[in-house]
Amino acid sequence: MLASEIRARFLAYFEKNGHAIRPSSSLVPADDPTLLFTNAGMVQFKKVFLGMEDPPEGKRRATTSQKCVRAGGKHNDLEQVGHTARHHTFFEMLGNFSFGDYFKRDAIRFAWEFVTEELKIPREHLRVTVFHEDDEARQLWKEVASVPESRIYGLGAKDNFWQMADTGPCGPCTEIYVDLARMAPDWAFPADASGEWTDTSLDEYSLDAFVEGAEAGRFLEIWNLVFMQFDRQADGTLVPLPKPSVDTGAGLERIAAVLQGVTNNFHTDLFRPLIARVEEVVGIGYPYRPGVGLGKAVGKDGREIDPASFRVLADHARAVGFLLADGVFPSNDGRGYVLRRILRRAVRHAWLLGRREPTLVHVVDVLIDTMRDLYPELHVRRKHILETTRAEEERFLATIDAGMSRFDELAPEASTQGSSRMRGSIAGEDAFRLYDTFGFPIDLTELMARERGYLVDISGFEQALRAQRRQSQEERKAKQITVSADDFGDVTQWTHAEQHAAGLGKFVGYDVVEVDTMVAAVRQLPDGRVAVMLSESPFYAESGGQVSDQGTITGEGWSVAVNEVRKVDGRIAAIGGPTGPIAFGRAHAAVPRDRRKDTERNHTATHLLHAALRKVLGEHVHQAGSLVAPDRLRFDFTHHGPVTAEQLAAIEANVNAGVWASAPVNTKEEAYTAAVARGAMALFGEKYGDLVRVVEIPSLSVELCGGTHVRNTAEIGLVRLVSEGGVAAGVRRIEAVTGPRAFQFLADRERALLHVASRLKVPMSGMTPALDQIERKLEALLEERKHLEKRLDDAMRGGASGGGLAQQLAASAIDAGGTRFVAARVDVPDVKALQALGDAVREAMGTGVALLGAAFADGKGALLAVSTDDARERGHRADVVVREVAAAVGGRGGGKPHMAQAGVDPDRVDDAIAASAGIVGALPVAG
Repeated sequence: MLASEIRARFLAYFEKNGHAIRPSSSLVPADDPTLLFTNAGMVQFKKVFLGMEDPPEGKRRATTSQKCVRAGGKHNDLEQVGHTARHHTFFEMLGNFSFGDYFKRDAIRFAWEFVTEELKIPREHLRVTVFHEDDEARQLWKEVASVPESRIYGLGAKDNFWQMADTGPCGPCTEIYVDLARMAPDWAFPADASGEWTDTSLDEYSLDAFVEGAEAGRFLEIWNLVFMQFDRQADGTLVPLPKPSVDTGAGLERIAAVLQGVTNNFHTDLFRPLIARVEEVVGIGYPYRPGVGLGKAVGKDGREIDPASFRVLADHARAVGFLLADGVFPSNDGRGYVLRRILRRAVRHAWLLGRREPTLVHVVDVLIDTMRDLYPELHVRRKHILETTRAEEERFLATIDAGMSRFDELAPEASTQGSSRMRGSIAGEDAFRLYDTFGFPIDLTELMARERGYLVDISGFEQALRAQRRQSQEERKAKQITVSADDFGDVTQWTHAEQHAAGLGKFVGYDVVEVDTMVAAVRQLPDGRVAVMLSESPFYAESGGQVSDQGTITGEGWSVAVNEVRKVDGRIAAIGGPTGPIAFGRAHAAVPRDRRKDTERNHTATHLLHAALRKVLGEHVHQAGSLVAPDRLRFDFTHHGPVTAEQLAAIEANVNAGVWASAPVNTKEEAYTAAVARGAMALFGEKYGDLVRVVEIPSLSVELCGGTHVRNTAEIGLVRLVSEGGVAAGVRRIEAVTGPRAFQFLADRERALLHVASRLKVPMSGMTPALDQIERKLEALLEERKHLEKRLDDAMRGGASGGGLAQQLAASAIDAGGTRFVAARVDVPDVKALQALGDAVREAMGTGVALLGAAFADGKGALLAVSTDDARERGHRADVVVREVAAAVGGRGGGKPHMAQAGVDPDRVDDAIAASAGIVGALPVAG
């Protein structure tokens, strides 16, 4: 049975049994800083299980096929991937969930019925485990599923008791196992296996034999049912939950392997097309034959190759494709660093297969083709996914050869393989250099070192890394908020006015910027500020890229200058410096109208910009971050390569066409699924409820957005793009201004142009200079400068007469340590002229070294050293000369062996010239 059919049957079965099919959530968990990635099916329902949210759409049964990644944090399977049959970075978890509805009996019945009747796995090949204290589950397996007592194994808490944290919801588990020795034709016992669990003539096995067989892979877990029935207290006490729930997980890859009769997940239809593409690209066959098993892989040069590399590339293509589709970008920290590690591990394995050019991108391409129907985000972001993958591969390939050469020096390969004895250690500083210079993630260095029998000084690596990052860490510390989010939400720290608790902190700022309201709660903050919750608040709390409002709250005899706004359990809290003691009762809250209007202009312009980028650059463009402030907007988006001037002009024209269309900006709330189905853009990584706020500009833009906006695009007035550039691999940034600030931006540019016209003596037509004359005058000046530079160069070189400055300087050469040496202060207008003179002097000398010094009109000083070829060979390199001489007068510099320069204090140029002969004469000379 194909994996696609298994997935479809699972969802259909549980839908038939009253479960709402929920879409897979993003791999980036929303509102959950405890997780790097979604690593289980229950993650999107975590707050439901904790009682913090209602079940989706009010339905107490749900089923999903959830995308999962385990490659960072607590659940990190990265090093095992490719070397085992079932470890993956990306996998799909089939799940059914009960939110206080059915419990153990129905959960067991559903699982058993699906496995035996829908999937038709023979009952005699199945076994189950239960928590050894859970007599209820044991009895239900016998009663509901007719599983004999001899095939129900009681295990301890380590295996069969689940808990979300040290305290909170928890409960026993029960699991279904399949006997692969009976189901998979290619099953083979390990060569040294012995004992009861290896005896295939038996129908029943002892607990110890079952555990041994499970650890060896014969008995394979395919389904885990978690019964959340307790609330663990701080003292360890288990208090029964009033509404116990069910969370189950079934690995699609494992079930596919069982039903397709293979012992290794990589040999199922989920991976076969990907491995076939690897074979095609690298030109080497993967040595698996159905029913036979895995043989040896042989490279083009006849050497044996580890077939794990094929599996790594197939697995990592899935993780890379889906992470990029869900808005994760390669970077040097957080989720982006994990993605980069996965990418670079794949490149290394392609390198082991003999590839020296991008490989993974071809496998990701096949992934998109095979899974685009179920996960359309792969197709929507295809261009971005492939371009980012290729760019990352090329970036690492540019350094991997040099990095591997350096690694070979640090950890020479042993003449014999397979020894488990450690042969030495790689210093932390060297491991850091592999990371910093050659781009080797530390876990890749560790893995390669372990393969060769070396340890890595992780402590030393981390020390070097900390030293490099110390400055940025200090900057982040300086920006930390005064009160942590968790502490800020501690309701015990707030003083409440009970009579005003109704409607506490309700945001009314979509409609008004001033409101007469009531003070409902107050909290004093450690930095002397105060936090105030109002019954109704006009203050917008920063989210979706839009900055928080500022403003004032005034009451009788007191006021608060609001400079920060936060949400506390969905309620608005305004924070600022108080004047006078805050009193409960009536208050007036106001946001400056001009500031809010400017912010609204920029937010709506951001939506128009997003739409224009997709129209001009392509559908691969997606938002990757934004800032909406009163004075500007900043928009990060996915795109490889610079945006051309012509494209920027088209984008700006497109945005302003939307402004001048005077289109209405409509907002309404609707069901999330309906909004997305009609094309509303959603931000990757954002969590949306079942009901969402949709901002629509007819025929131009539809986005899910909680920000404030103008009522009509004409209110924006004008949009001016002011900068564009790259901020990360595959991510570009545009900054823009709107309305009054766009007018001011253009006015400043016009004033600068008028000043240029005045200096060029261009005639004016009213307030406007003749632009064509400005261009002609500039061209004439540039041509004149070019002519003068040529005359200066001729004068320095001496022309036909041979009496130029360069000739004069060459004739002044002295002996310095056996080398002809020229040292002089010269009068030239700029560095470019100094370099031209240096070239001329070197040519005129024929052999030797020269050091020229100059002080320029801009208050800067410079030294320039030049060296002829024979002087360099004797050890008198220009870069060494200029570095040593500059250091003597407190300057620094460098360059190439034939020409180098340094910046120095202009008042010390003469000192440098005076000291130079002695310094050059003391330099070591090659024999």
